[in-house]
Order: sequence, then structure tokens, then C-alpha cells
Amino acid sequence: MSLHLPNNTGISSVVYTPNDASYLSILLSSVRSLRFRSASTPRPQVIVTPFEESQIQTTILCARENGMQIRIRSGGHDYEGLSYTSQVPFVVLDLFNFSEVAIDGDQKTAWVGAGAIIGQLYYRISQTSRTLAFPAGACPTVGVGGLFSGGGYGPMLRKFGLAADNIIDARIIDVNGRILDRKSMGEDLFWAIRGGGGSSFGVITAWKLKLVTVPETLTIFSVGRTLEQNATQLVHKWQYIAPNLDEDILLSISIGPVNSSGAAGGKTIQANFNSVYLGGVDKLLPLLEQSFPELGVRREDCTEVSWIQSALFFGGYSIQVSPEVVTSRNPEIRSTLPITRYYFKAKLDYVQEPISIKGFEGMWKLLLEREANMGELLVVPYGGKMKEISESALPFPHRAGNLYKIQQLAYWEESGAVASERSISWSRKLHDYMTPYVSKSPRASYMNYRDLDLGVNNYNGDGKTSTSYAQASVWGLKYFKNNFKRLVQIKTKVDPTNFFRNEQSIPSLYSKSSSKNN
Repeated sequence: MSLHLPNNTGISSVVYTPNDASYLSILLSSVRSLRFRSASTPRPQVIVTPFEESQIQTTILCARENGMQIRIRSGGHDYEGLSYTSQVPFVVLDLFNFSEVAIDGDQKTAWVGAGAIIGQLYYRISQTSRTLAFPAGACPTVGVGGLFSGGGYGPMLRKFGLAADNIIDARIIDVNGRILDRKSMGEDLFWAIRGGGGSSFGVITAWKLKLVTVPETLTIFSVGRTLEQNATQLVHKWQYIAPNLDEDILLSISIGPVNSSGAAGGKTIQANFNSVYLGGVDKLLPLLEQSFPELGVRREDCTEVSWIQSALFFGGYSIQVSPEVVTSRNPEIRSTLPITRYYFKAKLDYVQEPISIKGFEGMWKLLLEREANMGELLVVPYGGKMKEISESALPFPHRAGNLYKIQQLAYWEESGAVASERSISWSRKLHDYMTPYVSKSPRASYMNYRDLDLGVNNYNGDGKTSTSYAQASVWGLKYFKNNFKRLVQIKTKVDPTNFFRNEQSIPSLYSKSSSKNN
């Protein structure tokens, strides 16, 4: 890098090797999954923390010259750790210094650096306006670089769609070191990076967002119901209601085992119905009374809040704390979201036909095998805006025809391979059980909930991928359905040698490192 950077500008402040005292703290600072914090996890030969795009250009050039892979990290929430682990020699390009957020309230747009976390974006918007917002994820410490490039859904998806649906420009550095915006990259590449995963195509440094308008007052509630309080029937009925509610309402459910002295075995299943409504409580209650009276939501269950307070609520914080808490990459006040506190393994399915009572009862039986609060189903309804957008509008294809998504999570507290394998085996057993009840041909999944059980690209001894198009299709069609073929064509055009690659990156058809038996 010293050969290529002008006057060696700041090289010592952006390049870290294992010999540097701060190497490990920088590496672990954004390792969000406890599974990948152990000493046995493969570590990079170099970490680069650039301040300028020229330093990214140089990193790409040096990695190419030295036969090293680049893993690009923004927030570090990658479910399989692919943004900071690899089985072959690699460099981590950590973009946390690219975190500037610039709001244009008049134009209702924002530029945000790819290394910012969504909490930083939300807070900056809220400081500009009480009625501007952006539809993205719930966990505040997720980086926008990965979230937006994979799609990015959150509490307002039924009203405004995905984060990627609301992106209007981007800056990307390609394999040749060119800095491109929407106009210079072309519409094909701009399409690919909004849902197809940016790290297959280059290094995204910034996104331009179209902000959305929300009311000054929103309403939230969370009501819990156990099996003894009719939870099974309520969840079953929810399937017919939640995807068809007014698009201003999201009514999701988190379901898992809890301790209960009054239940057999000392445990029961509790379903927590969590909601945000883009409006006041006086309008929400009649809508719920008309559509879902069985849930029995009362005025005292509801709280009127601002949009940024609703982000606190879904981010696992009390709405009483200062919203500034969401701007910290490693907040002193910890989120209550289990995924931020425990070891975990996740899987994802889409449900297209209502599941029977018997089907749910089988899930409860498996959930009760877990300790209290150590297994969870997160169920998020579709409908609204999501069913209005074409499957091919972006690489993310999971639109009309899906009632809801159901994320299956195993949590555990104990370190070590035995505890890990026990919980991962349970998650696979639950996933197998779900097979008759979820989407088929393909059994679809979501790239931002990456799951290497679905299939991986192979590597030769030199670290080159040897995956054929047919082999990559095994996982690619699950994430992208019919959009996978177009993603491969774009990849082949913009990165023909398949430099930007990982275990589930889009393959290039014609690279020397990729099988040509397609």
C-alpha cells in the first residue's frame, strides 16, 4: 500500500496486522455473533480501516496483487460471519469510518456512508424532522452497507417496502478501482446491488436514500398470550388477518418457551404480538376491534410515540431512554433483543398458505425442548406495499404470494463446540419439521439471514472458487429465485475474474477461477 498511496498518507493509521497492539480490539469491535469471537475463528492477515475512497482503491489493488480475498464489513452482523472470516488468506476492509449522514430535509433525501449503523441514520433523521423517516431494520447496530445491499426490511415494510426499494443512488468502487455512481455504473449494476448483495460486485461506500413521510404520532403495543390464554388459536387466526390489515399497521409475533409454574413441565409457549401503527391510538383501536377482536388489545396496552421512539421499541430499548443510545456501535445500555446477547443460529422460511393448528402444535413441541427464552420464532406479515412490487423490480424477489416470513432462532449461552452443535442441530430439526408448511420449488430464504446450510461455493487449495452456475443455483435460487440468473450475468460483466467472492457470493461464468461447465 505504501507504494500506491500518495506520500503514504495516513497508512499507519488505517492498516493493522496481528503484530499491532490494537489489531484484536479492532477486529472484535464489530464481531456481533458470539460464535465467531473464539480464538479458533480464522482471522485476517490485515485489517484496513479507510478514511478515504483512495485507500479502498489501493486495498483492492494490493489484495489482487497479493492473491488475498477482501471481506467487507460495515456493522458486522453477518449471520455466518462472512464479513470478517475466511478459510483462505484475506483482508478485512472495515468501513466504520464511512459513517457520515447528510440529510436534505427540503428534498427529503439523505446520503449515508456504508459504514454507518442504522441507529446513526435514524437519529440524524429524527434530529432534522419529526415527520421524516426511513424504512429499514430494527436492530440499531446493523450496518447500512450490508443491510441495504441485501434488501433490508423493518417495521414499516408494509407501508413503504424495503430499504432497497427506497434507494435512489450509490457510490461503488469496482474491481478496477473505478469510483462509480448510478449514472456511471449503469442501471444493471445499480439493480444488482439493491438486494443482490453489494460485496459480490465491489465496495459500496455510500447510499442516497429517498426519505418517507410519517405522522408525528405513531402507536405501539406489545401483548403476550400463553398457550393457556389461547395463543395457538390467536396465532392461527393471525395468519388470515395480519397480511390483509391496513398497510399502516404492522402486527408481528415473537413466539418462544417461557417458564410457567402453572404449566406442565414448568414451561409454556408465549406469543408476543408486537405492533406499530402509523397514526394515533383513537384510529388504531377501532381497526383492531373490527379485524382482530379476539386479541383483546386495550387502550392501556397502547402507547403513542414519535417515530424515533418506535425505533427504540423495536430495537429492544425502553422508549424512555434518550434516542441517542441508538447511535453507539457498542452501546453501554444493551438492547434486550436476544440476538444481540447470545450465541445464535438462524434459519428463515416464507409461508404462502396458512399453517394448520396441528402444524403449530408441532412447532410448540419442538420449542419446548429449549430452555426458557432460548428458542424463538419471529413472524413478520407481508401484504400492503410488499405485494404491489414486482418480483423482478430488485434482486430481492419475495413479494406477492407470501403471507409472512418466519425466522427460526436457537440461542445459547455456553461457549464451546458441544453447546454450539447441540443448538445448531436443534435448529436444523425445527427447519426440517417446517418443510411441509413453507414455500417450495424453491424453498425460499433471505440473503440477509445468510445460512451456509443451504450450500456454499467450493474452494480449491489456492482459494479460487470452483463453483459452477448449477452448484451456486442450489442456494442462489432460494435467495433470489428467477433473479439469480440476471445477477450472474451482471457479475460476469463487472467482475469477470470473480475477485469479490465468498462462500455465497454471486459467481462469474467466465473467470479462470470458476468452472465453465455451466
